Amino acid sequence: LGWAAKVWQRSKQSRSQGAVMAQTAQKTFEMENQVTTVDDAALYHYDEGEQDAIHDKRPWKEDPNFFKKVRISAVALIKMVMHARSSGNGILGQMTEVMGLMLGKVTPDGTFIVVDAYPLPVEGTETRINAGASANEFMVTFSENGEKIGKQEPVCGWYHSHPGYGCWLSGIDVQTQMTYQSHQEPWLAIVIDPIRTCAAGKVEIGAFRTYPEGYNPPTEAASEYQSIPLDKIEDFGVHAKKYYQLPIEIYKNSIDNALLELLWNRYWIDTLSSSPLLHNRSFTNKMVQDCVQKLEQIDTAAVSQFRSRMVMHEPKKRKDGNPLSKVSVDAAKMAGEQVQGLTSQTVKFAIFNCNNKCRQGSASAAAASEEGATAMES
Repeated sequence: LGWAAKVWQRSKQSRSQGAVMAQTAQKTFEMENQVTTVDDAALYHYDEGEQDAIHDKRPWKEDPNFFKKVRISAVALIKMVMHARSSGNGILGQMTEVMGLMLGKVTPDGTFIVVDAYPLPVEGTETRINAGASANEFMVTFSENGEKIGKQEPVCGWYHSHPGYGCWLSGIDVQTQMTYQSHQEPWLAIVIDPIRTCAAGKVEIGAFRTYPEGYNPPTEAASEYQSIPLDKIEDFGVHAKKYYQLPIEIYKNSIDNALLELLWNRYWIDTLSSSPLLHNRSFTNKMVQDCVQKLEQIDTAAVSQFRSRMVMHEPKKRKDGNPLSKVSVDAAKMAGEQVQGLTSQTVKFAIFNCNNKCRQGSASAAAASEEGATAMES
């Protein structure tokens, strides 16, 4: 009986420590992704009359930039990330694209509010998704069943993944989004990069809307440099002016807590059991090769001219217009991800692979504490 009691006590302590670790990891995840707690029931209240009025007015027809912000629930975010990570049999370097739909609403001031998301049964490759008849049937069935259980929020957009090559819209993505915006407004596009999410520890996500056909957007200030693989740069540059990006805010509510904890337990286990250093090897090799190819394509004469302009203080180009600066940004980002992966692996090793000496030390400490307690009782 004494032996069984000790085993039960150790099991209880182990479960307690696991729960604390999971809570700490969840808080870290929320801090890294700037999840805000909003106790506002209005976020989850669906007013069909208000939504019909917005749809009838169609303010996005007059102002292509009417939608200015996206608010995503933490539950929907974790669902999308888990779906994006589930492809490729869990091997990060072999992930394929996935696709799903989002449920939510819009506000009169031009904000998308995403409250839920669900995956679609589509076949994807590393760079393309093929949505067939089964996906359309699934969408119809899901909508019908949602109405039966009182789920009022309609589909407000789609999400898909870009494994390893950043969050932006390709030519096919632009055409898909334009088609949806022409027939099913209001509609939002979300892109998630699961490989960079696993490597950086922060969700790599972007929200986008396309401009109407033939619309010429005003000249905007140069955006922050984005690391794009060399074989994707042409596709990125050709369509970059056909859409714009919306800022994203992640929120959670007291109503979400129970469901969020259930989802987090699974997400935490997946994260704990994966090693970015091992699973990201293929992706890291591709990024190293990509940096080498970019270096080989740099025109040394152009770099010399750029440096001379910088010396003469000619304000013609931004500093990060230097191709060498762009490659250095890519290399620094990749190095940072490797350091973070190594740190994560070291912490896991220290926690779960304690050697015999460490175990003997804990056993001696436990025995000493028991002897001290006995002495005090006597």
